[in-house]
Amino acid sequence: MELYSHIISPPCQNVLLVAKKLGVTLNIKETNVEDPVEVAALTKINPQHTIPTFVDEGHVIWESYAIAIYLVEKYGKDDALYPKDPKIRSVVNQRLFFDIGTLYKSILANIDAVLEGKQPSEELKEKLKKALDLTEKFVTERAFVAADHLTIADIFVLGSVTALGWLKYGLEAYPGIRSWVAKVTAEFPDYAEFHKELTEGTEAYLANNAAKAN
Repeated sequence: MELYSHIISPPCQNVLLVAKKLGVTLNIKETNVEDPVEVAALTKINPQHTIPTFVDEGHVIWESYAIAIYLVEKYGKDDALYPKDPKIRSVVNQRLFFDIGTLYKSILANIDAVLEGKQPSEELKEKLKKALDLTEKFVTERAFVAADHLTIADIFVLGSVTALGWLKYGLEAYPGIRSWVAKVTAEFPDYAEFHKELTEGTEAYLANNAAKAN
């Protein structure tokens, strides 16, 4: 199994953590989507040339949510990460759709502004605050974001919250999120090493981006 990926990408981080939780070994093909040569190679298997892109015995999938669900349904020893019970799964799905359509979307919009050398607008900052307020509510209603145990929804929301590091955004106003992050990351014995790698990669990218702008 191959994963075209880059550690600084939150969607890639999410797939990597799902694979870790499942005990699935991936052949990582580090891909720079800003390199025309690498993009051309990726386009041959994924016309959208996005990462993560996953290949399993010739079967190609992209979009991190789709990859994660595929991995869990094919390689999961049980349904804990993506419960089959319709009521529980509906909450997991709602949180996933909330992540892609609200939380990660608002975080990414703020990051894009920063990468363009701008300060995020008041509108963008307010949307982010509202998304985090909702996240705080979700993680304090249950033991985890969607159920009484870890699911893929926790992994994806964790990826989004971790991406706040791009903005140096503190979570002092969100004790529930801080407690939940500690609980989720404790599910991964090597998370500290994983987080160190993604943080160093992100800082290097930001430094390079700033140098180009000057």
